Amino acid sequence: MSLTLLLAIGIVITIIFHFIGVYAGAKKIVWIAIVLIWAAVISVATSEVKPKAYDEIKQMQGKYSDTDKLIKEAIPNVSVYEMIVIKNSFLKHEPKE
Repeated sequence: MSLTLLLAIGIVITIIFHFIGVYAGAKKIVWIAIVLIWAAVISVATSEVKPKAYDEIKQMQGKYSDTDKLIKEAIPNVSVYEMIVIKNSFLKHEPKE
């Protein structure tokens, strides 16, 4: 999934939660919850991957040029989102079993 699609889904869900809050009469609580959810998601997506993921990146490196380009841009600190993009690029080229 692309980042644009994920953001669009998040915005739609935010609007839905807003209208639920308006209907329930709890706008302030719903908006506080929405802000906390967005903050948590952004924090997780931008956090650095575990050391085991770097071993996986080394195994993927050198096989496909577009994957190598993504790896080169992401190193030395690879975020969770960057790891997902690298993995998707690699799996796009791997033969399906």
